[in-house]
Amino acid sequence: MSIENAIRIMAGTMVLISVALTHWVSEWWLLLTCFVGVNLIQSAFTGFCPAENILKKLGVGGGGGTCCSGKPPGN
Repeated sequence: MSIENAIRIMAGTMVLISVALTHWVSEWWLLLTCFVGVNLIQSAFTGFCPAENILKKLGVGGGGGTCCSGKPPGN
């Protein structure tokens, strides 16, 4: 799995978890959704992706492009 796909899976999972927690626990969990969205936007502008650094340290994404490098997968 490429790091880009792992980041998309992680972001989507965090948003879905946040929505579920908002529904069943507290509306303050919407702040997690906002945090994920802001991180995605800032990584598009700056090229710095905190999730990419975390996933690389966990050993995810050995082959393929990244969402922040501007390179297509496989290059």
